[in-house]
Amino acid sequence: METLKFGTRGSALARRQTQLVIDDLTSRFPYIRCEVVVLQTAGDRWQDRPIWNLGDKGVFVRPLEQALLDGRVDLAVHSLKDVPADDDAAGIGLVAFPQREDARDVLISRNGGTLDALPQEARVATGSLRRRMQLRSIRPDLVLVDVRGNVDTRLRKLDEGQYDALVLAAAGLKRLGLEERVSEYFTVDRLVPDAGQGILAIQGRAGDPASDIVSVLDDESTRTCATAERSTVRALGADCRSPVGVHAQVMGDRLFICAIAAADSESLAISDRIEGKRVLAAGLGRELGERLKEEILRELGTTSTS
Repeated sequence: METLKFGTRGSALARRQTQLVIDDLTSRFPYIRCEVVVLQTAGDRWQDRPIWNLGDKGVFVRPLEQALLDGRVDLAVHSLKDVPADDDAAGIGLVAFPQREDARDVLISRNGGTLDALPQEARVATGSLRRRMQLRSIRPDLVLVDVRGNVDTRLRKLDEGQYDALVLAAAGLKRLGLEERVSEYFTVDRLVPDAGQGILAIQGRAGDPASDIVSVLDDESTRTCATAERSTVRALGADCRSPVGVHAQVMGDRLFICAIAAADSESLAISDRIEGKRVLAAGLGRELGERLKEEILRELGTTSTS
């Protein structure tokens, strides 16, 4: 086979994630040659806009999908949380989910302290409505500040004193070798992660030999969790403007899913959980999402009539 071309976004984290996939693949098939093709997305260009004002998560993946369809690349590597749950571009699909990295959110504070130790009205930066919703319920006094940019940019702004603390995903910091900056790891019960957080998704063309080759990297438990979490989000009808957290965990033949959602980051957060056989991942996620949606609608109805 000729050289496999991997499409990726241009950030240091995206490049690192793609290289991790390539390293894993070539360790199994040393004869395979790989090339990285860097593509810019609208999400990368519009760094001055909050994520929830970009339209939808597809702004981070569409140029890579188009490059797949055009044949400019053979495979694309995404952070799964950037791929819309209803993404169904014809002719391409998510062909492998390598083993999940740490799914938790973390706090990085200027003084190394925890969230509970932050002073009253401390400025905490996050670019996520999901995190805002949950942080507000834990510490209503916090001043939540929007932030965009890659990991290095966000850390630099923290070090410059633009805010007192920053919330990021553990997975990205670990992949970049920056875990020493972490002040606190949040349990998935205290700050429910984004659906797909910590999971890489390899996208390829249906029936293409390249897709068949990278399928060896697929981790069954990770795929099960990805299926459940994305099914929950799909049932909720959520997008990048929706404050939703979902996390699934496989234990033996059982699957445990917890989720939290609200109509918006200012509304009452509704949480729920479900468990069942892991082979029923899609159905369990759908049931949990439907229950949350019904509860949110009920709460909105109660609020509007009170």
